Parts: sequence; C-alpha cells; structure tokens
Amino acid sequence: MANIVLNRLSDSVLSEAAQAEGFQDDLPLTENARTVLERRYLIKDENGSPRETPETMFGRVAKNIAQADAYYDERADLSKTEEEFCRLMTSLEFMPNSPTLMNAGRRLQQLAACFVLPVEDNMESIFQAVKDTALVHKSGGGTGFSFSKLRPKNDVVSTTYGLSSGPVSFMQVFDAATHAVNQGGFRRGANMGILHVTHPDVLEFITCKRDHAKLNNFNISVTVDDGFMKAVANDEEFQTVSPRTGKLVETLRAREVFELMVSMAWEGGDPGIVFIDRINADNPTPHIGRIESTNPCGEQPLLPYEACNLGSINLSMVVRDGTVDFDKLRRIVRSSVHFLDNVIDMSRYPIDKIRQMVHGNRKIGLGVMGWADMLILLGIPYDSEEAIQLGREVMRFISTEAQKMSEELAERRGPFPNFDESIYDKPGARKLRNATLTTIAPTGTISIIAGCSSGIEPLYGVCFVRKNVLDNDELVEVNAHFERVAKDEGFHSDELMNRIARVGSLKEFSEIPDWVKKLFVCAHDITPEWHIRMQAAFQEFTHNAVSKTVNFPKTATKDDVKKVYMLAYELGCKGVTIYRDGSRETQVLNRASETPAASPTAAAPQPVPPAPAPRTKQRPKTLQGRTIKMETGCGTLYVTINEDEDGFFELFNTMGKAGGCAASQSEAIGRLVSLAWRNGIPTDEIVKQLAGICCHKHIGVGNDKILSCADAIARAIKEYADPTWKRRDEMPHFMRGACIMCGGQLEPEGGCFVCRSCGYSDCS
Repeated sequence: MANIVLNRLSDSVLSEAAQAEGFQDDLPLTENARTVLERRYLIKDENGSPRETPETMFGRVAKNIAQADAYYDERADLSKTEEEFCRLMTSLEFMPNSPTLMNAGRRLQQLAACFVLPVEDNMESIFQAVKDTALVHKSGGGTGFSFSKLRPKNDVVSTTYGLSSGPVSFMQVFDAATHAVNQGGFRRGANMGILHVTHPDVLEFITCKRDHAKLNNFNISVTVDDGFMKAVANDEEFQTVSPRTGKLVETLRAREVFELMVSMAWEGGDPGIVFIDRINADNPTPHIGRIESTNPCGEQPLLPYEACNLGSINLSMVVRDGTVDFDKLRRIVRSSVHFLDNVIDMSRYPIDKIRQMVHGNRKIGLGVMGWADMLILLGIPYDSEEAIQLGREVMRFISTEAQKMSEELAERRGPFPNFDESIYDKPGARKLRNATLTTIAPTGTISIIAGCSSGIEPLYGVCFVRKNVLDNDELVEVNAHFERVAKDEGFHSDELMNRIARVGSLKEFSEIPDWVKKLFVCAHDITPEWHIRMQAAFQEFTHNAVSKTVNFPKTATKDDVKKVYMLAYELGCKGVTIYRDGSRETQVLNRASETPAASPTAAAPQPVPPAPAPRTKQRPKTLQGRTIKMETGCGTLYVTINEDEDGFFELFNTMGKAGGCAASQSEAIGRLVSLAWRNGIPTDEIVKQLAGICCHKHIGVGNDKILSCADAIARAIKEYADPTWKRRDEMPHFMRGACIMCGGQLEPEGGCFVCRSCGYSDCS
C-alpha cells in the first residue's frame, strides 16, 4: 500500500513539473511562493504595485544572465541559452540566490549573496570595513568578518597611549551600521562575526550575545583548530596569544572554554563552531591567502574581499517512478554550473577589490534543496541508513558532474586566473573554470518559491498554524505530500490536521499508520546524531561547507550539545550550528500551548482555596502625570502616564499621525496597561512583557534603538519612573517571536530564522 501511494504521489509532482516546461503564463507556484515574489522580488512601480509577473521576472533574469555567453563567443546563440536558463527556473528545477532574482537586469545588477571583508588592527582598516559593509548590505549581500587580528581589550594603543576597547566593542559599530542600512533596504543585511579561540578576548566573545538586545545583526562563531580540539579531548590547557605582539597572554583549560561555548549555544544558539583547519585543508588557493571567515550562515568560507554566488537544485524534481532520475539531474547540474559561471561576469560588485578577487577565483556554490521531499517521494525515512547513503550518492554525483562541466568551461573560456600551475603539472589533472563548485546553503526563500523543503533539512512540521496578526485569525496549512497521503490512506480530516498543527509531531496519533509516521518524521523527532550524520554525508562531497541546523528538544542537556559538537568534528564537518527548541525567550511554536502533564508518580495535588477576584480601582476625577515623546518607526508616539496616590494608574498613547494600525494597536496597549495597573499588576512585569517586542520598522541605533511601538512604550514607562535612565542594557528583552511580517512560525535554519509563510528571514 505504501509503495502504491508513494508512486501516485511522485506522479502528481512530475505532472505539475511537466506543465512548467518552457515559457508559460501560469507557473505551478504555490500561493506562498507568489506572495513572497510579490513582496520581495518583483519590480514595482512608484506606488509599490508589481510591474512584472513571476513569469516575466524569470524571463528578465534568464535574458540578463545569458548575455555573458557573448563575452567568450561573439557568435553564441544567446536566445538558446536564455531559453534554457528560463526553463531551468520556470520548471522549478533550479533557483539562483535571492540577489540574482532581485537584481539581474536591473540598475543595481549586484548578484552575489556572500562576502567576506578584512578587518586589520588599525582604525583605518576597521572603519574602511564598516564603509564597505554598508555598501555590500545596500547592494543586498551579507558579510562575514574575522576579528581575530584586532588587539584585545585594554591592550595599549601606541599612538595615544590609551587602551583598546577590543573586538566585541568594534562589532557593535558594525552592528549599528548594518541596522542603519537595513532601515531602507528590501533585503536585510546580515553579518557573521568570527574570533579564533586563541584570541585573548575569546571568553567575552563567546558570551557577547547573552544580552539579546545587542548584536542582533550578527551570527557569531568561534574558529577552533585541531590543536584545540585535541586539548579538549585530552583535558589539556592551551594558550591565548596577542595578535598584536604574538606573545602568550593567558593559559586556559580547553575543556572549560569548550563547555562555555556549549553552554551559550544551549542557551540561545550562539556561538557556532567553525573547524578552521579542515576548511583550509580544502582551500583551493592557499597561495593567495588563508581562509579566516565565512558568510553569515557559515556555509561559504571565503578569503578577504571574496564573494560567491549560490544556487540550488530542487531534488524533488528528479524523482521518477520511485527512483532518482540521474540523467535529468546531470542536465540540471550542467545548466546550473553554466548559469552560475555567467553570473560572475554579469554581476556588478560594490567594491573594486571584490570584483578583482571574484574574477580571480570564480567561486560558485551549487547546492540542493528539496532533500526531505525527495526522501518522501522515494519512501525513505530521513533518519535511516538508506537516507545517509543516498545523500552521499546524490552529492557525489552532483559534485562530479559539476566538475566535468567546469572543466569543459575552462577549455572554452579559460581556467580561473588564480589557479596554482603546480597543481596541474600532475598527470591527469585538468584545469577548472571555478575554484570551488558546490555549497549546501540554507534556502529559506528560494525553497518557498520552488515549493519544496529547505536545503538538506528535514520537514520542520507537516502542519502549521499560520497566524494573521491583524485579524487574529488562524489557518492550518498542511504539507502537500502529507495531505495527499492522508487523503489516499483515508485518515484525513480537518479536525486531525488542526490537532497535528498544534502538537507538531505525528508520534501520538494512533489513527496514522506507522509507515506514514516514519516517513514524515519532523526535525524535532529526529535525534541530533542523525542531523549531524546527514550533514557529514553531504559534506563529504561538497567543496565548500554545509549549512545545517541541528535541532534539539527543549529537554536537551548541555552534555547532549557537547556530544554533537564532538561528533561533528569526528565525522568531518566544517562547522556546526545547533538550536534547542524554546531556548529563545519568546519563540512562538505555533503548536499547542504546552501545559505540563501531571507525572504519574507525583503526589496528588492538595486543594487550593480559590484566589479572590481582583477589584478594579475606579478612576478619580483628576489625576496628575506627564507626557513623553517617543520616536518610532511608525511615527511620533506620545505616551501619557498618570498616577493616583498609590502610583501608576493609567496610560494613554497617541500617534503623531492619526488613524491606522499602529495608532489603534498603541491605543489598545494603553488600555490594557491601564487595566493591569488598576488591578495591581507590578510595573516591572508590564515592562518585561512589552520591552524588546520587535516589528519590521526599527528606528535608532545602539542604546537608542526602538524596536516597535510596544518597545517604545516600555521605554517611556522606564523613563517616567526614572528620568535618569537611558541604558538599553537594563531593559528586559524578548528575542524572537512570530514572524514580524505575517505572524507565521519561524524555523531555525543555518543560524537564522525563516518564515515559511511569507519568506521573511533574519539573515536575508
């Protein structure tokens, strides 16, 4: 029965794909895909209305990228290349990274996603990097930095005889610059901050994101070498070293530092770990420089001033009759490598040094998405040996075919200029067009466009509650594959789908066949060890690195995280990022509110007398208070706080521009705060609930950053209580809740959070 159902499922996917061959007026895009494209990708007029359709967008991109063929052959048939590139995207077999979809054929024409910028130990370099960062983010890219060359905190500054503030302090400057650029951008800039474990400030760096109100535009990772990992295993000491003098600074126990990394990652996901010796062992141009950093999600190690453009193959489109269609996959790989190599020539880079490095190494990053879908279509559970072996086989095939295509391009167009001649003196060695070819990237938004699962991640859930923040409505969305199987097997009902959405797992539903539960296993049902083993399987045949989130249940211990970090190192991964469910204070699970069940061995609860009902205080005729002016992303907000003889009594909020959602919601907050005060709710508790709530319209930087109208109200209350208070770090905070664009569920992915409903991503 399972095979019959899965064959029908595979046939239905292929029939939809068949409708997408060539140019057409009605692509098989989901409603979510069209919403994401309209909001973020399609060209708009001055009123914000789309001036192109998804179909014409793909045509725009294909036409632009095909033009590069003429650089190498003036007789090239550009229309044929354009048609192939358009077919590649409209069939949903392949998607380039977001900047290519957004910018190809437009004035900006910046097509790369990943950049690394150098930060040297002097003010000129630091602030040149800040400027370059702003230019990269303005163009739609993300940036990575190694701060390992900066002198540590309290080190001597020779020109002034003052003391250095250290790497973490300067990271806050980069963070503020990123926030300022993000205010007006349609693709948010994101950063990766990296510090080597031997830097004297490593302990401060590891804990720098404990205050979630700081460095919100950064992911952070510690680079560790083989010597450090050996010291951890043997419980030995290691030395921190001043990058300015090269002298030893402090002796630390490796295991204690490692356990601090584990502890902080357990608390909130940061820092990740990068195995830097392993990355440099695969560095294709060591004569050009040593790799010290990666892009924001960690999958693309790059030299200073390098950039890389990425693209992903939709593996769900290469399943036919219950098997992998390797002939089709070969065609897609070849066309994709051709496409990505052309992107290098067609892209306009924000800094000339980046252009020079990119054209010198010509790195591309071809990856995959839809891996979980492929396994479902083949009837293979994600957490199985068969899945691990298939992952190796598929990625080996993609890398081999990509290399063959790069060799052919090198023969026609020439190899990448920075290649090392000594490598090609060896018998049988063939020159490549591209220094690297494959990368497994997070594919948050492009996988939504393609209608498939993200990267090599398992399904995060088969049913979701999608929230409409404005109307307070909830809609259950069901994975298309699961819905088809549920209907074919006869256990589908709206009531069951609703229950699944609120629990997030199929394990407890007796009406669902066991084979379905095993096949549609979700991220939180898979043990961390299987997550790492899958990452390692793909890493074995990936030139660059693999972005993969290792999901832990809320009950996971720090020792569980430690074991996974060690396993990642042992299995050959180049880095690891983990996320423990619920570790961010305001994660909205959009599943059932978790009410702990009584333990069967617990003593029977003792009867508790009912609490007396609160008595709401009546408002006197006259009250005194004052009004505080707050600037928000929605306009000027006037917060009026009045007191009676007992203290805070009522709060009124007035927006500078009347009407609209912001004004009505601010008024509602004022009414609820007033009601809370009149019923004796402590002010600190009210501030705690409001502070740090984040919307898409931030304003200000650093200590003056206002995250939302609710955040502004909390700050006004604090300022009223203590007019001298101005320090942001004293505010209670929440980290991540529902999607700020649509209220949908945020999924952890590669160190970021992605909304599958609308495509919003913390890192893009």
